[in-house]
Amino acid sequence: MDAALNGPEPRYWEKIRTVADTLRELEGLIIIVSHVDPDGDAIGSSLGLARALKTLDKKVTWIADPPRYLRFLVKEDEYSDPINHVPVGATLVVLDSAEANRVAGAPVEGFVINIDHHGTNPRFGYLSVVDPSKAATAQMVKDLIDALGVTWNTEIATPVLTGLITDTGNFRFANTTPEVLHTAAELVGHGVKLAELTDRLQWRPTSYFKAMGAVLSTVGFHFGGLLVTAHMPSEVTVEDSDDFVGMIRYAEGCQIAVFLREREEGVVKLNIRSRGGVSAQAVAVKLGGGGHVPAAGATLRGVTLEEAYQKVLSTVEEELKRVGYI
Repeated sequence: MDAALNGPEPRYWEKIRTVADTLRELEGLIIIVSHVDPDGDAIGSSLGLARALKTLDKKVTWIADPPRYLRFLVKEDEYSDPINHVPVGATLVVLDSAEANRVAGAPVEGFVINIDHHGTNPRFGYLSVVDPSKAATAQMVKDLIDALGVTWNTEIATPVLTGLITDTGNFRFANTTPEVLHTAAELVGHGVKLAELTDRLQWRPTSYFKAMGAVLSTVGFHFGGLLVTAHMPSEVTVEDSDDFVGMIRYAEGCQIAVFLREREEGVVKLNIRSRGGVSAQAVAVKLGGGGHVPAAGATLRGVTLEEAYQKVLSTVEEELKRVGYI
């Protein structure tokens, strides 16, 4: 592998090889999980690794709840329901989860391998490979599968490429590096039909488009348009609403966008995107969440939607002042 294209730090490759050696030697059950409300990277990286390990005749259980727009990637009965306890002798592989308390599907217990690209990850687990310079956990899983010596095929490459596509915004975001494009080219070379995949990832149910109108009616512009907000009205229900924040962030002059959704009474989920030196991560961390500098999220508890808006406004104002926009 070309060191110039695959990361500058030798320690990263040492850790990847250690994880690969460990997985190859395991004889017991391997349970693969990711984070709550999984996105394309969580599903793509975990599904790709699960399929790769199965080609090595490993006993693998993939626990996931794929959102509707990603279910086309998954075969019937390929994923399993959540468990309350990790069986004795099993290994838990956690992918793309910035915190142990955000892991979905299984408790973080026993022998844990943690692979992630979030800078706020505290490096939990017996083995952890955390590299925030990587655009997606799927990029790290690509390296891990290479280190495992697995023969690539379309079924493995497709979900891994999905993780890269979704976490780079179809290769539009600032995390689209030469390394990312090189990795994507390799995956396409393994038989992925890129045009079909990118098209399929944009499909949404008809209810989504009705909800879009309701969401757009709530759009607000704050601090001279530097902050754009919107929320999901309580009477609207739709799956896969997280990408609404990607829509409002394209308002001219916007440096940070926040989409709010009341998941249940007193619980409001925030999706945050930023540009121009403004840190979505800094805003999210102050609100109890985390993520990346350009894309982050948080969940507020014990608040109404109106109170959540006030917390967002005051926190974003601090960040805009820090950067010097106001």
